[in-house]
Parts: sequence; C-alpha cells; structure tokens
Amino acid sequence: MAASLTLRTAVLRRALLGPLNLHGRTTGPATSSAGLQSYCTVAPGGTNPAIIESTEEYRFVERLIPPSRVPAPPQHSGPTPSGWIPPAESPPALPYMIRRSRMHNIPVYTDLTHGNRKMTLVRKVEGDIWALDKDVREFLKGVTGKELPTQVNEVTMTLKVKGHYDVELKQWLAQKGF
Repeated sequence: MAASLTLRTAVLRRALLGPLNLHGRTTGPATSSAGLQSYCTVAPGGTNPAIIESTEEYRFVERLIPPSRVPAPPQHSGPTPSGWIPPAESPPALPYMIRRSRMHNIPVYTDLTHGNRKMTLVRKVEGDIWALDKDVREFLKGVTGKELPTQVNEVTMTLKVKGHYDVELKQWLAQKGF
C-alpha cells in the first residue's frame, strides 16, 4: 500500500512540475547543422551531452513497430494455396449478412464441451438470424439427410448447430459470397 502511495505521489509530482528544468536540461530543442533535433542533459560540473534524441533516425525504428490493424488481403481470383477463399465483390442479396473475422476468415468454429458434445458456431451474423437458421437447417438436411437441432442466440447473434459441420458450412457460405 505504501509503495502504491509513493508511486502515485511521484507520478502526481511529475505531472504538476512538467517540463521544469530540474537537472540542468536545456529548455528547448537545439538544432545542429545537420538538421537533427537534440536534447542535451549536462552532467553536473561537465559540458558533455549524455542524451541525444534524433527524429531523423525514427524511420529505421518505425518498421519494427507492429501495425495497429490487419491489412486488407491482396486481390485473388480464386482460392489461395492455403485454401482461403476471398469474399465476393458485392454481398449477396439475402436478409442476413455474415461479416468476416478480423483475419478475413469466415467465422464458423467448432466447439467441444462436456467432453463429447460437438457443436458448430456461426458468429458475426447481422440481419435476420432466423432466416439464416432456416437456410442452414435446409442445407444440412440435404447434406446429412436428417433434421439437426440448432440454437439461435439473438443477443450475441450466433447460431449453434449440433455436430461438427464447420467445413461444410464454410464452403456453403463461401459459395453464397460471404
């Protein structure tokens, strides 16, 4: 508790004092003949600079910083060697929409709970989720030959299907243009 209070007072003191000249620092940036800005800290009793900050050399460090967003995927006319399928140019005219994940994949996942209960989840559904439920049940009835139980969650906009049918659903959604 005491360490936390000491840290808080140190942070508050630093915020209140701001850029006050406490340790012999120069008050503003000095510009050298090469166009570099440098901030010098003078050691007590000496004249040698201890720290030099260069804004010109930041471009060498900038490439090492990871990007804040995942870039858009390059244009592909068909499936890639990894099996990734690009979305259609325009979304299909359906009452529902399924957005891609942030890594540009179709958001269909498998789940194994209670040791042996297999479930398939369709996430990122927008629009009429009940129309998607109806279409998924019809598609899977054609694939398996039987009616599979499904569960619709309107709050999280997810659809659960009993069994592992992620490969079939991903191919079906990619053919629809999602």
